[in-house]
Amino acid sequence: MNKNLNLIEGNISSTIIRLALPIMGTSFIQMAYNLTDILWLGQLSTKALAAAGTVGFFMWFGAGLMLISRIGVGVGVSQSYGRDEISEAKKYISHGLQLDILIAVLYSLFLYVFRYRIIDFFNIDDIQVYHMAIDYMKIISLGIVFNFINPIFSTILNSIGDSVTPFKVNTIGLIFNMILDPILIFGIGPVKGMGIKGAAIATVLAQIIVSFIFIVIGEREEKLLYSHRDIFKKIDKSYIWEIAKLGFPAFLQTAAHSGIGMILTRIVAEFGATPIAVQTVGTQIESISWMTSEGFSAAISAFMGQNYGAEKYDRIKEGYRKGMKMVGSIGIFASLFLIFGAKPLFKIFTPDDAYAIEEGIKYLRILGLCQFFMGIEIGTAGAFNGLGKTLMPAIVGVSFNVLRIPMAIVLSNPNLLGLTGVWWSISISSILKGIVLPTWFINTLRKIE
Repeated sequence: MNKNLNLIEGNISSTIIRLALPIMGTSFIQMAYNLTDILWLGQLSTKALAAAGTVGFFMWFGAGLMLISRIGVGVGVSQSYGRDEISEAKKYISHGLQLDILIAVLYSLFLYVFRYRIIDFFNIDDIQVYHMAIDYMKIISLGIVFNFINPIFSTILNSIGDSVTPFKVNTIGLIFNMILDPILIFGIGPVKGMGIKGAAIATVLAQIIVSFIFIVIGEREEKLLYSHRDIFKKIDKSYIWEIAKLGFPAFLQTAAHSGIGMILTRIVAEFGATPIAVQTVGTQIESISWMTSEGFSAAISAFMGQNYGAEKYDRIKEGYRKGMKMVGSIGIFASLFLIFGAKPLFKIFTPDDAYAIEEGIKYLRILGLCQFFMGIEIGTAGAFNGLGKTLMPAIVGVSFNVLRIPMAIVLSNPNLLGLTGVWWSISISSILKGIVLPTWFINTLRKIE
């Protein structure tokens, strides 16, 4: 496996960076899918942005469901690979794919069948935004399975030290999405523009293409450890349970985060449709920071997992120290980027809406204050996951994310901060998480022998 990095030997910093950069690139590609949709939908209307942002919370929840199998597979494969137990790694892969597809099918049915009741939750007054959100969800829900399995394929390869292949495959998907988006949204030649429906169709088609390429690669190169036949293998409940046990805390954290996000959006909706669009665009711009940190987090997780399997505890401790320097630097840069570049950044997406730009600047500057702490928290969560201790990040994440709701309710009072109170509740809780979780991990490191 010549292109797989050796994570249990050699220079720690260069190993983490070489593994992280393609993962980071893959994360940016996933972000670019959303940014591409939002960029074109922003040209369509602010209402289209608000509709896509509303559905985005349920895609976020879906990403949490996918973590049940993704985290379990990542931990199982990396630790088995570190112990040179390849057959064991393959068992985690086959059972992880089976669990992932089952969850995806069930969630797809849920979104499609209950789409009206789901969108009703937000109490959207604008009937046009409401129907756009319904149309967008109906199409997106039909492609959920492909949206679920592609990150699993990427995680499998990342865990064995090959982060380049997922980057290349996802880049191809992004190119297709970038080409299809303007064609299907606005129309060209004989193709009639479909508005927000076109954005959803473009995303689903791009994900199908990525899945097909991953499967073809797996069939041609047995060293990648997976093939389409994995989903038909006999189920061993012990592996399903182990994967679910490892991944469930991460799902719980993301599910709580998305659920809390929905509640915050409901609070934001009281200020009108434009603030929802501001939150949608602002979140995507800010995701540049946390997507970068998550790339390093995934690399740190794979590094920790393999070295933990190989019982190289000194490399674990040194790897964490160096990893935190990297994500901390990213956080500082992101803070400066969001605070000082807020106006030109937001004008890219809503060039003609002065109110949206004004509120967007406030959003980015307030969220810019927490980027260092957010990066440290995300990187530390990856370190915990690599050791198989997935519960700790979930406890910290859920606890402080829940705190956002009472803070937002109080601070958003018109007599206090109004709409910006919601943004402050997010920023303050992120700072607290970035202090508590690394403190917990440092104490954990002291006990590792």
